[in-house]
Amino acid sequence: MMRQIGGGAFGLALAITGLGCAPALAQSTSPVVVEVYTSQGCSSCPPADDFVAALADDPNVIVLALHVDYWDYIGWKDSFASPAFTNRQKSYARAIGTRTIYTPQLIVEGQDRIEGFDPERTLQQIARHMGTQSPVSLSISREGDQLVIRADADPPLSAEAVIHLVRYRPSETVLIERGENTGKTITYHNIVTQWEQLGTWAGTAPLEMTVPVPGVGPSVILIQEPGPAAILAAARAD
Repeated sequence: MMRQIGGGAFGLALAITGLGCAPALAQSTSPVVVEVYTSQGCSSCPPADDFVAALADDPNVIVLALHVDYWDYIGWKDSFASPAFTNRQKSYARAIGTRTIYTPQLIVEGQDRIEGFDPERTLQQIARHMGTQSPVSLSISREGDQLVIRADADPPLSAEAVIHLVRYRPSETVLIERGENTGKTITYHNIVTQWEQLGTWAGTAPLEMTVPVPGVGPSVILIQEPGPAAILAAARAD
């Protein structure tokens, strides 16, 4: 386990980096997915947590904060952490042949791994992915406590893809009483509360499926190459 020290406080993400609002103005057929691996117990993470807040309202980006549990031993148990999120981060590491994981770490579209807090590089990668096209078209709609998922691939996929359901809480404020961030009150955004693999899709015929999504809060569907690797399509329903 390693960590990288990021820069200072991250105010208005899209203005400070010198990229202006390019990512927010660009258009994409599928939002760009940014996974942020973070922890309430990591003193290097608050700038990345601010970055999540800065991107959360951008309709062209789906930013997901996954709180890991391997910082809990130093005295503060992250109230949002799950070993499942730690395992997902480890699976990304294994996919590229390393055992090293970081907080904060950002992964853009399942492909670009950014260790530590590097907002300029992250926004560059987001902008780059907004200019790409995927063979997969995806739409989802919420009907009561059910989520209807429809997808098609043109041309058909050459290998199976994995379908993920993600649910998240838009925001919550936490007073951290112990550990590296003792005394800080931090508002976290897009806090992942559920990550479920629904199954696989061959991508040779249209997909239509319905899954239960009880309660309130946004739902996200990701279609991703195994590995985990590239995210082929993403969609969100409130």
